[in-house]
Amino acid sequence: MRHQFAASHLIVYGGGVIALIMVCLCATVLYQGRADALDRARETSRNVALIAERDIERNFELYDLSLQAVVEGMSEPDVMALPPHLIRAVLFDRAATAKYLGSMLVLDASGNILIDASDKPRKGNFADRKYFTVHRDNPNIGLYISDPYQSKLRDGEPSIALTRRLSHPDGSFAGIVLFAVNLEYFHNLFAGLSLGPHGSIALIGKNGIMVMRQPYEARIIGRDISQASTFRQFASEAEGSFSETASIDGVRRLYSFKNFPDLPLIIMVAEAEQDVYAAWRKRTTMIGSLMAALGVGFVVLSFLLGVQLRRRLRAESELQVLARTDGLTGLHNRRTLGEILDHEWRRAKRARSVFSLLFVDLDRFKAYNDTYGHQAGDDVLAAAAQCIGENIRRPGDSAARYGGEEFVVVLPNTPPAGASLIAEKIRVAISELGIEHTGSEHGRVTASIGMASWTPNQGDDVTAVIKAADEALYNAKATGRNKVSRARMECADPVT
Repeated sequence: MRHQFAASHLIVYGGGVIALIMVCLCATVLYQGRADALDRARETSRNVALIAERDIERNFELYDLSLQAVVEGMSEPDVMALPPHLIRAVLFDRAATAKYLGSMLVLDASGNILIDASDKPRKGNFADRKYFTVHRDNPNIGLYISDPYQSKLRDGEPSIALTRRLSHPDGSFAGIVLFAVNLEYFHNLFAGLSLGPHGSIALIGKNGIMVMRQPYEARIIGRDISQASTFRQFASEAEGSFSETASIDGVRRLYSFKNFPDLPLIIMVAEAEQDVYAAWRKRTTMIGSLMAALGVGFVVLSFLLGVQLRRRLRAESELQVLARTDGLTGLHNRRTLGEILDHEWRRAKRARSVFSLLFVDLDRFKAYNDTYGHQAGDDVLAAAAQCIGENIRRPGDSAARYGGEEFVVVLPNTPPAGASLIAEKIRVAISELGIEHTGSEHGRVTASIGMASWTPNQGDDVTAVIKAADEALYNAKATGRNKVSRARMECADPVT
């Protein structure tokens, strides 16, 4: 029975362990889903950056080819001998239809406008601009891309300048060719690339100057972010990916970046972590809640099953006890007595130990029932059973109701002296209950006890001991009642 109750506990613990394993597996799968979402976002950002990079490179290559064509045309005397409108047509024909080009100028060595591609030539001096001074001071710059500025000729429209140096035949500075690229080009390009509600894409000069950023804010254009931790990572390697909190708006994002190999620019694409994990969080909340509910339900069901099993085992145990117990006295019944006698007799045979048996019978009990009623008789039987139980203390000793007012006490491994002592204690205890019995010669309820002790051989039968104890009881009844009588057995190896 102990093992069965342990099994019920095992069901509960097992259910808890299985639920925990289910939750752990679910957590592992969800965590892998989070990693997959991050990988997908990184790949998406890398692809978006590649699209923007190729578009910008392609257009800047075309702009540079047009710049070089102007430089080459300026060195051709035949071209420069043409009327002004034809000079403009020849020099700027490749770039005239470019959508996002603003001013297309040739500046002389003093920074004044020498040739203007517009239909209405304008005047102006740009000797203070860095895109002019850098070529004046260094003949080997090649293509120069300026920081963002507000155009003097186009009502402050934000632009960047693509410039190349003009040189005299002797190599001295002759001016520059300038193409102004409207920042609207980058703004429209980035606006068409979806990066989620909180995503960002930016074009940054390798000197840390912000050229364009989406979402667009005019105050951010031209800002120096060279000291930001994000930019330091942009400048540390050709391309890469990392997570960081933006210095501009404080949003934590997953950044993917690439340095242009042939241009002084860096393209950066960043998806906000809250957007990257939005679908994952929704799925995690739903799946996690369901799994938690299933886990709790599984534990509860395991607990209820364990409780039900314990109740069933307890009920079965109680039924077994009832089946083996006399309902009135609480002692073993006659069926159980048979099992006890058989077991203890065989053990006494194996151990060659003394086996003692007591027959206890309440004196003149029928007369007591006739006088005081059966309910009072039942009370006397219960009281006598209690006296018997209180005087057999060893674990191996047992008592049973044999029938009616008769009881049997089995005393394994108990010599005659010990058995006589226990029998006498039982007799005295019943007598001292002081229950009135007018039909008895002793005036109270008393008991007569027959006792037999024997060390059995292999061929002996326990019925001989039972018979001897019964005969001793008869002798106690015949000689005055309220006494203990010992059997004188004539079997092999009797103990008398």
